[in-house]
Amino acid sequence: MKLAIMGVGAVGRSVVDLAPDYGHVVTAVADSSSAAVDPSGIDVDAVFDRKERGGVVGSGDPEDALDAEYDVLVEATPTTLGDAEPGFSHVRAALERDRHAVLANKGPVAERYGDLMALERESEGTVQFEAAVGGAIPILSTIADFGPSQISAARGVLNGTANFVLSRMAAEGLGYEHVLAEAQDLGVAEADPAFDVDGTDAALKFVILSNVLSQGERVYSLEDATVEGIRDIPASALDLAAEDGRTVRLIGEATADGVRVGPRLVPQHDALAVSGTRNIVQFETVNAGQLHLSGRGAGGPETATAILSDVGRLE
Repeated sequence: MKLAIMGVGAVGRSVVDLAPDYGHVVTAVADSSSAAVDPSGIDVDAVFDRKERGGVVGSGDPEDALDAEYDVLVEATPTTLGDAEPGFSHVRAALERDRHAVLANKGPVAERYGDLMALERESEGTVQFEAAVGGAIPILSTIADFGPSQISAARGVLNGTANFVLSRMAAEGLGYEHVLAEAQDLGVAEADPAFDVDGTDAALKFVILSNVLSQGERVYSLEDATVEGIRDIPASALDLAAEDGRTVRLIGEATADGVRVGPRLVPQHDALAVSGTRNIVQFETVNAGQLHLSGRGAGGPETATAILSDVGRLE
């Protein structure tokens, strides 16, 4: 398959690096201000050397990548809220050309799901977005295999930064600010961690799960979610929880009652009490009880594997 990659952060770069291992050719790559296009396959080393030295990937405009020769557009630009731009327009351009689109960007799927599905219905192309929920964990493909009607609820931990902070606070008896600074030093937390610690990132993922599970009966967006973050949790709360054999995790839920994300008490040895940056999702199934999927929920190579798995499903 020929791929055009929009976005060259950790995820986009990893897709470019790993695509040949999966038998694919990258014919275009774009950052926010430039593009490199070659129908026979871009020169990866030259493109990223130019990016490192000059801040651009090529001499073209980003729109040149959208007009390039490709089978699948990979949307890996940063997630934005509200109108979900420019990611939504990138996907629309691909679908209007009857090309496929694979998203790591959560914005279009969480904030404009109805619009996205309408575009897909009018196109010969297909939209896939495994990478938007849980990195390398095969969450959406598992739902597809079971059938959305066979899963009554999903809950779990789908933000590694918040989980790292809470598990370190619990293990070491340290305060939030101290552990957050440690997480930033380690590169686990962004310089501005609000998206993660305020629960927004996890909420977007559970909004996407709700959209998939509802099968079009209802369309959810972030404004439909009840969201609470972890900034105000004192170390003493985790100490008290430990005395009772419990701990605190940022738990998201997608149920018939809607989308909720917030700190919850869970037993210390419960499946949902994952530590560090590990993620987990728990499905309540109609006939098979609880199902747990756990793994690395973020990271360039990890998320790229989910993208390339989606590309493989389109062949």
